[in-house]
Amino acid sequence: MWKRIEHSVLWRFRRIVRKSFPRASVWWRALRYHFVPPSIFPATLGALVAWAVDRSFYPFYFLLVMVGVIFNHVALNMADDYFDYKHAVDQLKPEEKNPYTGGSGTLSSGLIKPSAMFKAFSICFIVTIVLGLFLTATRGLPVLLFGLFGVFCSVFYTAPPISFSHYSLGEISQLVNFGTTIGLGSYFVQTQRIGFEAFVATLPLGIMLFSMIVINEIPDYQEDRLAGKLTLVARYGKKNGARLYVASWVCTYAVVILGAASRVLPLLALLALASMPLVFRSIRTLTRNLENPVGLAPANLDMIKAHGLTSFALIASYAISGELGGANTLQLLFILVILVAVYSPALLTIYKPKKQEKLQDTGASNGL
Repeated sequence: MWKRIEHSVLWRFRRIVRKSFPRASVWWRALRYHFVPPSIFPATLGALVAWAVDRSFYPFYFLLVMVGVIFNHVALNMADDYFDYKHAVDQLKPEEKNPYTGGSGTLSSGLIKPSAMFKAFSICFIVTIVLGLFLTATRGLPVLLFGLFGVFCSVFYTAPPISFSHYSLGEISQLVNFGTTIGLGSYFVQTQRIGFEAFVATLPLGIMLFSMIVINEIPDYQEDRLAGKLTLVARYGKKNGARLYVASWVCTYAVVILGAASRVLPLLALLALASMPLVFRSIRTLTRNLENPVGLAPANLDMIKAHGLTSFALIASYAISGELGGANTLQLLFILVILVAVYSPALLTIYKPKKQEKLQDTGASNGL
């Protein structure tokens, strides 16, 4: 009941925004903000490790890091759209479209001009670089190294001449970028040192992003191959992609369990295992809909939910551990308020009640 009410409220809010600000709605779609939390979570977790373990936290620097990673991620999303459009990728018909894969569709539908998209993601990358240079000047040279690596991986994920995603390297580059790179960078900004615990704590987030990319590539298999975009799935096939998806989740949980067992991570980190039912359901849907891009959508949504639940569990483990250990409560509240503020907009895009009910009905008719 409460879930239906929540979905109804979100849906009505989105409709009001679309009617009142039609162009803003188009650009919001282009940002694909529902894929930005994989940057938000490691930035938050890295800062929380510094707060809980090292008793070191600077609200202003945390805010700058958060703004920087968000601008970098939306720039990546738009750049991915732009260069895929240039390479004639993501041209599926609307009725063949999985709403969680294949880009925003704003370029192929003519809603946004390619030149406008290019300007938009260029500005976002410039903002990211400016913030990174300021943090480098105030917190130390390693920030520049983290920042350069992050922006480099984001720009050349699809941009030539490197185009990581076209040569089966994009998945690994983003695993490193959106896990330990952001996490350790955020941790360093607070402590001015590199910490092993911060590395282990944020590693599962990077592995989960690898999982997300792989499952999102499966519906785009044929289209990517035709366009010469040889992702891991396009190169090795859908079945191997499904195996990679399962294996990456096994690795995610293994890091959490081994980290907690060795006391590198708090025992409360085992709360992350609560996402297992969502993962099992996504695997079941995936295996039954390998050849059905639209039917795969519930699996993509479960992946997003599992990523969020696992990330929130790891964040909660450090929030609780730090609070019990006597860390500053006001600083924790600041971190959590910022987290809620930047994560909440993603919910407006993740949950699309009418479409999701239709997808769930389709899944049920297929015996899911």
